[in-house]
Amino acid sequence: MKHYTFIDYITQGYVALVALIILLLHNETVRAWPLLLLAHCTCLGLVHLLIHAHAARPQQQVLRFVRHFYPILLYTGFYRETGALNQMVYIGYLDPFFIRLEERLFGFQPSIAFMQLLPFRWAGELFYAAYFSYYVMISGVGLALFLKNRQQFFHYVSIVSFVFYLCYLTYIFTPVIGPRLFYRPVAGYQLPAQATPNPIPPIPTPVQSAVFYKIMAVIYDIFESPGAAFPSSHIAVALVTLYFSFKYLRQIRYIHLGAVMLLCLSTVYGHYHYVVDVIGGAATALVLVPLGNWLYARAEMSVNRATGTALAVPDSEPGQSTRS
Repeated sequence: MKHYTFIDYITQGYVALVALIILLLHNETVRAWPLLLLAHCTCLGLVHLLIHAHAARPQQQVLRFVRHFYPILLYTGFYRETGALNQMVYIGYLDPFFIRLEERLFGFQPSIAFMQLLPFRWAGELFYAAYFSYYVMISGVGLALFLKNRQQFFHYVSIVSFVFYLCYLTYIFTPVIGPRLFYRPVAGYQLPAQATPNPIPPIPTPVQSAVFYKIMAVIYDIFESPGAAFPSSHIAVALVTLYFSFKYLRQIRYIHLGAVMLLCLSTVYGHYHYVVDVIGGAATALVLVPLGNWLYARAEMSVNRATGTALAVPDSEPGQSTRS
């Protein structure tokens, strides 16, 4: 479609595909499915209008901002929606399987043992701050690229969105809560006794006193979607941001690498993910970043041929085409 770019195609494609999934697979667990369908159709229409409005008035500042940033504004809604849709195919959660898998792989539950190994406030501050840094990575790398080179920013948002959307689709069909289930039961679900580790030690008091422990507790109370643990989008998207640091922001790449390594550990320490989730998140990034780059380059070439502008592909250097 005229004026569409890669990010528009994948965003509109995700919205349309999830709408189709809701229409075909909804059951008694999705009582508000007509409203969700309406929301998806509205989103499709509004995004389409936004794209064409910006094309007609490219110098209008508000339209330009929303045109460039609208996928980021949709991430939280898409993420939360997966929690409302993940009981359409599999009723319940797959955590018993993942708990048994962790036991077979390691002989114990790493998500329980890790915190008990470091039951200190400094460890709580370090690892929960590392987990919080995920939000800083996404916004920080995006802002830096937006200010540095718009084409690099478009590339970044396109690949981040591509990875997010594939993770969200996976959550709809493979609901996994994660080891936080040991400490905070999800309403309407009880972990089977045979899958429950025994004993489950309490979260150490010094860890609970950490400032970032409390910050993350508030964030999860507001934004968490049950059943969105495998693969870990925290790991997958953090690795995407790291890829772009090594590619476009090389001056921070090693600091960023250290932060991502701590983030990987923090997902297990903080009971957010099983180790298998972390491995799944890393594998997701390793597969989807090259695939996303290939699709992005092909889409950009198609758009440039249609518009007659200079080619701008993922390897663009500062100063090359920065289509706005």
